[in-house]
Amino acid sequence: MSILGNAVVRREDPGFLTGSAAYVDDLQPADALYLAYVRSPYAHARISGIEVDEARTAPGVAGVFTGADLAQIGLAPNVLPIFPDAMKRPFIAADVVRYVGQPVVGVVAETQALAVDACELVIVEYDPLPPVIDPEAAARDEVVLFPDHGTNVLSHIESPSRADFSDCEVIVAERIVNQRLTGAPIEARAGIAYWTDDGRLVHYSAVQGAHPTRDLLAAIYGLDPADVRVIIPDVGGGFGAKSRTYPEELALGFYSRALGRPVKWAETRSENVMAMPHGRGQIQYARMGGTLDGRITAYQLDVIQDIGAYPLIAAVLAGMTQRMTTGTYDISNAGFSADSVVTNMVPMTAYRGAGRPEATVAIERMVDRFAAEIGMDPAEVRFKNLIPRFTEPYETAMGTSYDVGDYPEALRRALDAVGYDDLRADQARRRAQGDAPLLGIGVSSYVEITSGAPQSEFGSVRLQPDGRLRVASGATPTGQGHDTTWAMIVADRTGVPFEQIDIVHGDTDEVPRGGLTVGSRSVQQAGVALALSGEALVKRAREAAADLLEAAADDVVLDTSSGHFHVVGTPTRTATWSQIAASVEDTLEESADFIGEQGTFPNGTHVAVVEVDPETGGTTLVRLVAADDAGTLINPMLAEGQVHGGIAQGAAQALLEGIQYDEDGNLLTGSFMDYLVISAAELPSFEVVHLETPTWVNPLGAKGVGESGTIGAIPAVYNAVVDAVAHLGVRHLTTPITPQQLCEAITAAQD
Repeated sequence: MSILGNAVVRREDPGFLTGSAAYVDDLQPADALYLAYVRSPYAHARISGIEVDEARTAPGVAGVFTGADLAQIGLAPNVLPIFPDAMKRPFIAADVVRYVGQPVVGVVAETQALAVDACELVIVEYDPLPPVIDPEAAARDEVVLFPDHGTNVLSHIESPSRADFSDCEVIVAERIVNQRLTGAPIEARAGIAYWTDDGRLVHYSAVQGAHPTRDLLAAIYGLDPADVRVIIPDVGGGFGAKSRTYPEELALGFYSRALGRPVKWAETRSENVMAMPHGRGQIQYARMGGTLDGRITAYQLDVIQDIGAYPLIAAVLAGMTQRMTTGTYDISNAGFSADSVVTNMVPMTAYRGAGRPEATVAIERMVDRFAAEIGMDPAEVRFKNLIPRFTEPYETAMGTSYDVGDYPEALRRALDAVGYDDLRADQARRRAQGDAPLLGIGVSSYVEITSGAPQSEFGSVRLQPDGRLRVASGATPTGQGHDTTWAMIVADRTGVPFEQIDIVHGDTDEVPRGGLTVGSRSVQQAGVALALSGEALVKRAREAAADLLEAAADDVVLDTSSGHFHVVGTPTRTATWSQIAASVEDTLEESADFIGEQGTFPNGTHVAVVEVDPETGGTTLVRLVAADDAGTLINPMLAEGQVHGGIAQGAAQALLEGIQYDEDGNLLTGSFMDYLVISAAELPSFEVVHLETPTWVNPLGAKGVGESGTIGAIPAVYNAVVDAVAHLGVRHLTTPITPQQLCEAITAAQD
């Protein structure tokens, strides 16, 4: 019996629960110095003067660095080569600051406290410039933030044609805002850098990919990648915000080389909220049309994407929104356009879902809006328009090729699990009797793309002298349960007990290559590479076992239930992995690199049930049923954990979380007193329904599951709240749906 498909308890958790796990800030190199930054209080200003003499002579200060000092290593490389050089970001601002919180001076001292104290002694003079905070205003170029580029619009994309609404019997339109969010990982950003005696740079980081970070550092410091070692210990959450190492941390090697000692940096929580790149920030103008009997015949989505002060990966995420524009629906008449614009706010990056939640929010809100306009149940409208079950590629109006899916079945299972008809009956009863709280039911049928930009991933399996297996993966875990998953896959292929498999990752000296752990790609790329490596190792081990058993290799088979090799028809005479390890002269090791020919498309339906107090505007999420299809599940327990975490972040976007700036670019949500991170107190116990439609894209049949919960949950909760107050005349709201907004909307609808 295979271990795959079973709910195996995570092997990582004892270390996390008992405190033996080690994060970057737990590491204390001998003779280390500590870095703190002076950050800009202005969103947009010219630096007219910096006075650092008093800071340099402060107790314990080893060095003070300005943008002029960092000019020795130039500007930070663009995330993508297509981005303009005119928008490259300095490691420390030298001439102009472009967002509140941008580093202006770096202070390195014997302790963190002394570095922070010395920062207070730095005097920076600024000449304020007009800030651009509204992305829609940025697109009008009234104030151009990078004059050498000539416009605030970094890119414009558009589908070949716009949707044609001329034959529609009914048309609805809305402005939808996906607000800025911060990833709020438990562990904020942190790094340590030092140089070895032979000139190698060693860099510890809390980031989502060791090898891309190594290559980035090599480019910055003019080194061969072999002369850079990146080590990623345990990581306390990433969510896309840690998909790249940012200039504040990339400069650690410069400080260390200048001072001849290791330099450590760990940002505070307030710095993390203020300066770690944010996510989402997409304004959408959506228009949907169709027939009075519920058929959707036209859909147009026009987007303005805020990319913040400097282009990061968010500058291309509108393209991901475009790919998923029509969602789960059979809509051939669809159009899309997007402008990505710079603003005077923190740069934007990927955040759980990265462009796909935005597409789902738009179309799922509009399906509900369309259903309300024609007076039809929103679930019925979905059934009328969903793409039927398919097992061969289906191409959408945007040219996106879906792999496999059964969207109607996901909707049926979710509705059955939640008791949809009974909920609608209860809602009707409450409304007829005027009972409070108000009941709202929200449905979201979603499809997303995982491993949407396929990249090769490495894996290897080595037989150790004692019969254990050493498994090396280029993927970097940030809490997903990679160690457990990799051990399960290799145990399944080799028959070596789960407990006798050791996992190595996150060290460029120990693993030769690897990519970023992003886009829910781990199992379908790294997992497949390990499965192939395990199979190849078994093939080589059969030859060694044949020698021990005095038989032909073709006559030897592996019993994966016992982990023993034997001759066909003679199961009592066996060779074990330990015996094979002792019999061979050379180490048995096999490796593989795997890349899928395209992304995979997890999908499903989420149904949210909320109660709203019409007097206070308070919303309680009562239930959330999630029917998710992530293909073949390696470990259902881990899959549920990913879905649970995703749902929490999705509900948070709908109800609580949102970065806010004032018109001058000052951050108004700079702590968890103002930025409302969701907690268990605001969440019910989620109800998860599994579907498994294996994909043909990879040998495991697996699709990603890391972001599905978020993508499905946002519009489900969003639609549920609007549904709760729809009978009062409210047609649309903007996330996060706060009590104040709800009360104002109810009052306005009744006036």
